[in-house]
Amino acid sequence: MIQGEFDEIGQLFFEIELIAANGETLPVTALFDTGYTEWLPINDQDLEFLEWPFLSGRDVVTGMGEASFNSYLATVVLDAQEFTVEAIAGSEFREIILGLPWLRTRRLVVDFPAGLLTLG
Repeated sequence: MIQGEFDEIGQLFFEIELIAANGETLPVTALFDTGYTEWLPINDQDLEFLEWPFLSGRDVVTGMGEASFNSYLATVVLDAQEFTVEAIAGSEFREIILGLPWLRTRRLVVDFPAGLLTLG
């Protein structure tokens, strides 16, 4: 189980690690967004360091409508476990995002009054 943090407007953030194709790790803060149906949306500039393998181009429905993105085979460390998931990349993403699919294998606990945020 990992502990997260709330920001001043109540957004949910967790520390994760991204593993580059060469094995180097990049610790990052990711925004948890239950409205995103993708595993890991990421800004395409971050891919320069990560060099994840390209999978395909695909259409994705976002809050702004349908858009085309490239998808990549991503390696992510969450709660000391390594996962291989599909990441979509585009300049539209300002944050690294943990999307809804993580809740298929993890339990999200959000307790604003107690200041408790966990994913495990």
